[in-house]
Amino acid sequence: MNTRPDRLSASMMQIPPSGIRKFFEMLIGHDDVISLSVGEPDFPTPWVIREEAFYHLEKGHTSYTSNWGLIELREEIAKYLACYNMSYEPKNEILITVGASEGVDAVLRAILNPGDEIIVSQPCYVNYVPLAELCQAKAVPLDTGKSNFYPTAEAVEKLITPKTKALMICSPNNPRER
Repeated sequence: MNTRPDRLSASMMQIPPSGIRKFFEMLIGHDDVISLSVGEPDFPTPWVIREEAFYHLEKGHTSYTSNWGLIELREEIAKYLACYNMSYEPKNEILITVGASEGVDAVLRAILNPGDEIIVSQPCYVNYVPLAELCQAKAVPLDTGKSNFYPTAEAVEKLITPKTKALMICSPNNPRER
């Protein structure tokens, strides 16, 4: 594949490769090493889930769904959230994505404009800052290392400017869960 700089966007060329992905690539084919680099389980997908996938493939259920995701799934998610006293409308307040990164990307593209700032609690997942940068927003790091990896109101307040559009907090977060 040709990766001449003129074929890719300038914003994409400025994003360095992920250290986690570099490490992951080094481990491919080494069965004697336990990789803690990518958030994948260390067990295969349970048979009942694989069997259900095979069933739907055999039935020809291979077409696109709504861009929002299956309404049945969104309704079940709304029911689950109701158990925690959260109320969301499945038809227009719940969106299904392929993964968390796609969901974060969709949210950031929906709320950020070029020149906006987003405060990003760190340490964080390696994709958060590049996703903000692809929106031409400035990711402002919020170091939580001195506060037991939890942001404090005082630390956040110091970083807020007129350009601040959002605050990204991921919890539980690396490197420690509570």
